[in-house]
Amino acid sequence: MGPAFVIGTHDTKGAELRHVADLLRAAGVAVTSVDVSTSGAPSTADVTPSDLTGPLSRDRGEAVAAMARALAAWLPGQVVGGVIGLGGSGGTALITPAMRALPVGVPKVMVSTVASGDTAPYVGAADIAMLYSVTDVAGINRISRLVLGNAAHMLAGALLREVPAGEDKPAVGLTMFGVTTPLVTAVVERLGSEVDPLVFHATGTGGRAMEKLVDDGLISSVLDLTTTEIADLLVGGVMAAGPDRLDAIARTGVPYVGSVGAVDMVNFGARVPERFAGRLLYRHNPQVTLMRTTPAENTAIGEFLARKIAAFTGPAVFLVPTGGVSVLDVPGAPFHDPEADAALLAALDGVAAVRTVPAAINDPEFADAVVTAWREVTA
Repeated sequence: MGPAFVIGTHDTKGAELRHVADLLRAAGVAVTSVDVSTSGAPSTADVTPSDLTGPLSRDRGEAVAAMARALAAWLPGQVVGGVIGLGGSGGTALITPAMRALPVGVPKVMVSTVASGDTAPYVGAADIAMLYSVTDVAGINRISRLVLGNAAHMLAGALLREVPAGEDKPAVGLTMFGVTTPLVTAVVERLGSEVDPLVFHATGTGGRAMEKLVDDGLISSVLDLTTTEIADLLVGGVMAAGPDRLDAIARTGVPYVGSVGAVDMVNFGARVPERFAGRLLYRHNPQVTLMRTTPAENTAIGEFLARKIAAFTGPAVFLVPTGGVSVLDVPGAPFHDPEADAALLAALDGVAAVRTVPAAINDPEFADAVVTAWREVTA
């Protein structure tokens, strides 16, 4: 087990960082203290600012950004048992990129003044546990003593209690949405005990999380059956995974089977932006409204997919169901639109990895085609 890295700005939060380090040592955990201060003040930490980066700009914003990049480049190269960081908004933004660069499974705890708000920019697709500091991280008092103590003992517990290894089966990543659940369920049933299925909800974070595990070498093949996050990216929905979706597949060459699950829809909250007035909408639940994609939008989605697939370096098959891409896109359903589906297929025409299947995406025949393609790319 590697040491616990205790990270923060020692010039402003030295007492708190030393308190956490002392608690970890008392619990039997080895500690490496890391100072990410940008003020130039002398440091007694095990790893000082000058160990991480060269001279910093006098502009605080530029200095913090440079330190964040330096820490994110340095930390993954160390033998890390776990990480705990303390900070306000600046410290949190500085420390969490390095946490995100570590593999999933390495314990990560961030005590932060901004942990009660929108933590998505800090956590991303990583398994970072963020703990709200309640009071500012500014001294040891009756509140901070409790919060910091809990944080230190959380990390100590994760380091001292080994998590049993799972079964030695190949891990397969699958992407799913409510409207493609029958497909993914059928595929998992067909694969049976051959694999360890890791199912990701295609809500933006789900796609990023799957690709992070691909980059970390924790997924041996991918069944990316629900690429709806690309529709949100290109049209302006709230569940986009970002423009680098599918890039991990290209970087790693992981065996890949993909499809166009749920690209017939763009996701919004309870209200849809006014610029989409007059569009075909479907109320999925009180918090989620779906909007049908148009032929032009489907052309853009297909072109995006074609560019990404062309960059793949490993074995890949991309299956397109000609009978509908979700439970809402079949005859008699609210989003059934053969013209839009035809535009999607036309944009993918000529891509070597693309194959059509004369079935709807949730039909048993399509699940059979997925499993056959998976056996082909993993052979």
